[in-house]
Amino acid sequence: MKQITYDTIVLGAGGAGMMCAATAGQHGRKVLLLDHAEKPGKKILISGGGRCNFTNIESSAKNYLSQNPHFAKSALSRYTPQDFISLVERHGISWHEKTLGQLFCDKSATQIVDMLLAECETGGVTIKCDEQIAEVGKTPDGFTVSTQNGRYNAASLVIATGGPSIPKMGATGFAYDLARQFGLKVVEPKPALVPFTLGPDEAVFKSLSGVSTNIIARHGKTEFREAGLFTHKGLSGPAILQISSYWKHGDPVSINFLPDTRDGWLCSLKRAKPATRLKSAIATILPERLADALCERLESQVKPSGAIGTLTDKSLAAIEEEFANWQFYPNGTEGFAKAEVTIGGISTQELSSKTMEARKVPGLYCIGEAVDVTGWLGGYNFQWAWASGFVAGQSL
Repeated sequence: MKQITYDTIVLGAGGAGMMCAATAGQHGRKVLLLDHAEKPGKKILISGGGRCNFTNIESSAKNYLSQNPHFAKSALSRYTPQDFISLVERHGISWHEKTLGQLFCDKSATQIVDMLLAECETGGVTIKCDEQIAEVGKTPDGFTVSTQNGRYNAASLVIATGGPSIPKMGATGFAYDLARQFGLKVVEPKPALVPFTLGPDEAVFKSLSGVSTNIIARHGKTEFREAGLFTHKGLSGPAILQISSYWKHGDPVSINFLPDTRDGWLCSLKRAKPATRLKSAIATILPERLADALCERLESQVKPSGAIGTLTDKSLAAIEEEFANWQFYPNGTEGFAKAEVTIGGISTQELSSKTMEARKVPGLYCIGEAVDVTGWLGGYNFQWAWASGFVAGQSL
């Protein structure tokens, strides 16, 4: 079996891995980038509807979940969204901002992959895809990685193989197995940015599959205002995906279906148009099918087909509160198959926040989604990939 020696081996040719390899290569390191997929950047290519939501200009540590909420601060401050924007513009990639600071390519996510590959080429990085890793070992001089094509040696090793979300793209829990092999703790991985499923008692809402409306989704003190979407399995849409990262099994999720109404709006409408039916009043704000379904669930309290002029102000206030704090009890999520990212991962207690190097295993680095740092929806996870990859690449 042939053996080749490098300064650094990076496992995983996703966003974090390519950024790390390119940075290290451009700092004079001899780098090997390995991936089991047939080509680099597969998850980048499907992101943002094929246009890659490559960063968010609002990125800061408050947009990330981790058992150590301060861990991401160092990397995010040393490689900012503006740094990545400058890289994008240097490669002539045009982009635009959508809502809430989200930046997308004007053309295609392929441009981001091509840009990272060009940066790797500038750094003299050797990229080998379709490499099935059989064994990773530790030696007095560093690390060895064995695949079906040979054995590779290096003084340092970077784990950048992500988490198990979207397994159809080849995602696995390999990073966690490797971390445990080297004695690193792993925070239990769970699906994040994932749709909820609803039980049989909520079947009426499954019949609304495809209906979308602007909502505020809450869990505890955390809330997100974006679109909510009913599916044939339960609840989805940006607001739901966001709150799913905070949800624990058995907890309720509160939905404000009328975020733009003022307190007392039904009482005001009652005085102005007392003959208006409750269903009709709600349907002026929400999609008609959704208004009907929600009102039907209130039939034990009121008669939705009746005129609001027949209801007391107290009853109308209670109805407003119901719509502003509607409780759903998901029976689960759609799991890693539909999760955009993974929450949990290699414990940040094991790593230096400045270099991403394992404290107990010199020369071993962990970056990107493999680590217990999970961003909100909207470009935050890519920014973590770029930032963690950059600081590790500089330190190799």
